[in-house]
Amino acid sequence: MRNENLLRDEAAARSQLIRVERYEVRLDLSGAEDPAVEGFPSESTVVFRCGTPGASTFLDFIHGGVNEVLLNGRTLDVAAAVDGSRIHLPDLLETNTVTVRGTALYSRSGEGMHRFVDPADGRTYLYTQYEPADARRVFANFEQPDLKAAFTFTVTAPEAWTVASNAPAVGAPAPVSAGALRWEFAPTERISTYITTVLAGPYHHVAGSWTGADGTGSPEIALGLYCRRSLASAFDPEAIFDTTRRGLDFFHGLFDYPYPFGKYDQAFVPEYNLGAMENPGLVTFTENYVFRSAATAAQYEARANTILHEMAHMWFGDLVTMTWWDDLWLKESFADYMGALGVAEATEWKTSWVSFANKRKAWAYVQDQLPTTHPIVADIPNLEAAKQNFDGITYAKGASVLKQLVAYVGFDAFTEAARKYFRAHAFGNTTLADLLGALSEASGQDMTAWARQWLQTSGVPALTAEVSVVDGVYTAAAIQQDALDPITGVPEPRPHSLRVGFYSYDGDGSLVRTESHAVEVTGASAPLDGLMGRTQPDLLLVNDEDLTYAKLRFDPRSLATLLRSVDRISDPLARAICLSALWSSTRDADLAAADYLGAVELAAPAEPGVGVLQVLLQNAGTAVERYTAPDGRAALRERYARFLEQGLRDAAEGSDLQLAWARALAAAGRSTGSAAAVLRGLLDGTDSVPGLVLDDELRWMFFAALAAQGLAPVDELEAELARDKTASGKAAFTLACSAVPDAAVKDLAWREAVFGTRLSNELLSATIEGFTLGGPELTAPYNGPYFEALREVWEARGIEMATRVVRGLYPGRQDLQGRPEEHPVLLATDGWLSANPDAPGALRRILVEERDHLLRSLTAQAYGTR
Repeated sequence: MRNENLLRDEAAARSQLIRVERYEVRLDLSGAEDPAVEGFPSESTVVFRCGTPGASTFLDFIHGGVNEVLLNGRTLDVAAAVDGSRIHLPDLLETNTVTVRGTALYSRSGEGMHRFVDPADGRTYLYTQYEPADARRVFANFEQPDLKAAFTFTVTAPEAWTVASNAPAVGAPAPVSAGALRWEFAPTERISTYITTVLAGPYHHVAGSWTGADGTGSPEIALGLYCRRSLASAFDPEAIFDTTRRGLDFFHGLFDYPYPFGKYDQAFVPEYNLGAMENPGLVTFTENYVFRSAATAAQYEARANTILHEMAHMWFGDLVTMTWWDDLWLKESFADYMGALGVAEATEWKTSWVSFANKRKAWAYVQDQLPTTHPIVADIPNLEAAKQNFDGITYAKGASVLKQLVAYVGFDAFTEAARKYFRAHAFGNTTLADLLGALSEASGQDMTAWARQWLQTSGVPALTAEVSVVDGVYTAAAIQQDALDPITGVPEPRPHSLRVGFYSYDGDGSLVRTESHAVEVTGASAPLDGLMGRTQPDLLLVNDEDLTYAKLRFDPRSLATLLRSVDRISDPLARAICLSALWSSTRDADLAAADYLGAVELAAPAEPGVGVLQVLLQNAGTAVERYTAPDGRAALRERYARFLEQGLRDAAEGSDLQLAWARALAAAGRSTGSAAAVLRGLLDGTDSVPGLVLDDELRWMFFAALAAQGLAPVDELEAELARDKTASGKAAFTLACSAVPDAAVKDLAWREAVFGTRLSNELLSATIEGFTLGGPELTAPYNGPYFEALREVWEARGIEMATRVVRGLYPGRQDLQGRPEEHPVLLATDGWLSANPDAPGALRRILVEERDHLLRSLTAQAYGTR
């Protein structure tokens, strides 16, 4: 629809002109169970003030038709007032009331009001998802984060349904017609449009409460949990309530500002585009966190992290909200950091910072080395750019830099700054300057320079230990910092408060820390005077304890130690840091894929942490499939498959580690015959692994691998679907069917994904993933059509679905052919970008990033042939 891409300048001008007081929103969802009904009546009444009477402004509404616009008692001509997704409001008074009545559309993309029909029982479920700007798909509003208001929702729904929103319901639902009830909700606090929400359907509900760690919390906070009825038997509400209560205890103590939004509900919903969303009073989560099949401790820890991440948003994001999406980091970076901190301090999982170093920070390093990297404080000129900016820099790099900030100013000063920030800006909007003011006051330091160096620059600094050794003793040592900003081309050394650790073999052959030195790195080089005259350790670890954000490059002795003994590092965080650094070197083509696999072969069998093991095995699979030259890949595949099978058979019976090995073997079975043979034997019962339970999820992973190898006929897949008639079963069946290595199957999957409209967001992703499996000869014919379809796909679909198609179908799985930069797919990408300079920035960004991933894999393949 025209005019959807709101510009930052337009938003700034609108916020200068008006102040919104309140909304009254009425939604009629009573017809949602009829699949032929595409939309629902939506009525929005907005009361707002105008600083310049006589001026004009506009509302935002992405709709299926507008019936009436009533402004200050007069009816506007709909044809003149409605321009695409904007409703123009002329001749404003000092105080204005506008009512818009129209039709909003149900969604299958996870944007706006998503409608889902449960294949297990045929029940219909609805939920909303708005970030960054999809509340306008449900009701007319001023869709920008700094125009906060109080919202009152009234929802009509089928009488058998449960309805929830940000605020508590007022009284019992009232009958309005045969089979329908009207739910009325109390007004919210002043919040932004994108964090309002409605949940409606026959949800399973569990109630609880929180009264504080000492039982004297005042007032009591009502807790609630929701999931689909067909998932109720797999739901573990007491575990979720336990994490929730621990989080409320922790954040109340830390922030010294009571939770400001009354009740605290959490809903686990189907086909969710995100991990979760911080709607105050009603947080929504992907129902992947309701574990139907066996789940590892790492999965439970990840769920706890997400619960506490979203809870931190109640303060960082909901109570105090960024003015515009440039400062998205003001909520996401803080929530990412606070999620990890909360899990470490308040829950049973004490490996939170290991998981952060191993996974979250690794995501940041990947994102920050793309050509599309940007400062943490980003330049977001419009909503399309905002949609693309929920990335590893905004989340994980920002959180990593906050961890460095805590090391720089101290935890007490950081906490006091947060408390001042909440008290000064409650229910308001802020920018970087507001936070810096609080930090400077609390720390007694001017934080301007620190913020410029860390928040307003781009790229990953690299720290290298350069040493000179005579007779085993250091005669010179320094940390060199390579910190070229890839955007400006100017060196931008960051200040690092870090530690340097000495690790040496003990009598048992373990690598243990014998010394640790605090170091301040402020420029391109920092001498390590404290090392002079000391005996060189077997491993010198820069960034011991993972306090700063940087890639690590090891001195020759340390690298040799890691490649032969990384498994012997006794400290789990130090081990994770070193393994992450080795993976980074592999991605940078400084370490051959086969050498990285060798390190994994050492580390993985001895790794007690299932989260670290999962990442190790995933990275090893990528190294084999993407970073190994084609002439050596078959042999490395077989070596890796044998290694995985042995790891599976050696793992403790019924353990999380055994499950991780089985999942990795299933992934390898998509391309390796020997792995597929093991999977077939386990499914058929001709082979067994004691303690391994082939539950629904694992069975589907095995079937996907067999289907990709042409070893699972369609009738067998259909029989499995008949046994598992669930939403996840349907998605897994779709993936497996699309993976079958048959030209006709690939053509059908291609047409469904690129030109069809039948698939929901989750089934679209499953179709795309299945299409990409199989030999390159099956997908190569679509390389040209991919580029030909890009503009049509982007223009015909919403940004969420278009992004899935454009990113998921990019022909990035390619083999080295001569010089990496001369590969035909790279040249085709360059040609498209040159021929389409006017293409939307978000579309071009995806192409640029996927091109870089491909070039990196081809460069690594070339490195391995030297």
